[in-house]
Amino acid sequence: MKKLKNIHPGEILQEEFLIPMGISAYRLSKETLIPQTRISEIIKGNRRITADTALRLSCYFGNSAKFWLGLQDDFDIESELNVKGLIFKTIKKAKIHAA
Repeated sequence: MKKLKNIHPGEILQEEFLIPMGISAYRLSKETLIPQTRISEIIKGNRRITADTALRLSCYFGNSAKFWLGLQDDFDIESELNVKGLIFKTIKKAKIHAA
């Protein structure tokens, strides 16, 4: 089975929110008080969504900050697995010894 592409939250912001709602990155920046460079870098996939940004986006779009942070966490975990997956497979589960 082919593995799905790891999608950065910035791509979801752009494709699922900004484009369908007709909102520019500039407008989002002005109305959320998020610096325009930060919005641009998130959309390009070069910057993470922080707790501050997640809270601002959740207020603006009417969803939760956990939605945005969850997208970021999912992306980060998948990225780490892609890079270090073999290392993680060598780690053995702890054995619990009864006292």
